[in-house]
Amino acid sequence: MDGDILVSRTGTATIMQGATGYLTIDLAALGRNYRKLVSMLAPARAGAVVKADAYGLGAERVAAKLYGEGCRHFFVAQFVEAVRLRPTLVHDAQIFVLNGLQPGNEIACAEMGIIPVLNSLAQWRQWSTTARMLKRCLPAVLQFDTGMSRLGFPREERAELAAALGDGSNIEILFIMSHLASADDMESEQNAEQFAEMTCIADEFPGFDISFANSGGVFLGDAYHGVLARPGIALYGGAPNADEKNPMEPVVSLDVAVVQTRTVPSGTKVGYGGAHVSQGETPLATIAAGYADGLPRSLGDRGAVFYQGIRLPIVGRVSMDSITIDISALPESTLTLGSLVEVLGPHQTLEDIARDAETISYEILTGLGDRYHRQYR
Repeated sequence: MDGDILVSRTGTATIMQGATGYLTIDLAALGRNYRKLVSMLAPARAGAVVKADAYGLGAERVAAKLYGEGCRHFFVAQFVEAVRLRPTLVHDAQIFVLNGLQPGNEIACAEMGIIPVLNSLAQWRQWSTTARMLKRCLPAVLQFDTGMSRLGFPREERAELAAALGDGSNIEILFIMSHLASADDMESEQNAEQFAEMTCIADEFPGFDISFANSGGVFLGDAYHGVLARPGIALYGGAPNADEKNPMEPVVSLDVAVVQTRTVPSGTKVGYGGAHVSQGETPLATIAAGYADGLPRSLGDRGAVFYQGIRLPIVGRVSMDSITIDISALPESTLTLGSLVEVLGPHQTLEDIARDAETISYEILTGLGDRYHRQYR
């Protein structure tokens, strides 16, 4: 392992850099998840969505691992993410900017060999103008809106775009794509509606390869795969479908250290606003993470952490830098200063925390802060 931590999941941590949280990213599990998706998609290819710093796990390390597994198509959201990632990947890796380019980034994008996903006629014109200025044919991807109303050429722009392509273009279209809005719900009617719309678009723009499936879309069947899928959350161990058993391996675990323990009498107010009142004499522990570290405030009096498989409920409001837990289920003096409790691990998944916080696993994963000591396995 990399890093400066000597740690036992059920013991006390010696963290050389003084951190109070221990975030482990299992790159071997990441690789196995990618290989699983590759096997499901064949003969289609599997790219990788590494936007938002690879969902908060470190885009450089994640992309390097996936490149080693054979991935050659990497998707980010913003141009600045592509600029940071480009030097870390071998030249044959393609980096795509899903949101396209803001005016002023076109020349740098072309010079760095980064590929924009064009979402509108405005972006098309900017990229075409850049190609004329550079006297080059520049690559791009065309994204179409098939019913999400977020990004992509809307229906009313398709005729003008088709005419522009028919007149000849200095833009090389690598493939066309759209994004599924409800692929995490395999029974959603919107999946079939978007598929039908994508089929119409393929007829209007013949001869181009198609990229359609995200993580959930991989599991909708071959018809949704196109030639290139763009998995994200599934790579990182999140459940690709809401109502199915998660087929992916967990990639992330998180342990947080105890700062203080105490026993309070019945009727004691706990945390901001006195939102929790002890119902009897209660042993408590405070751990060193809060909403500034990606553990939502909504976990107060709802969520929990674990110690040796024993659930320890969160009591009172989650603070910016700390959380109070009820440790009455443990023998006295089990937890002391520096003991580690499990926030994410074998007893609590991303989906478990997201459910308790009334949010989604994406928000939990991307919110994990930089105060944790990160260790790549």
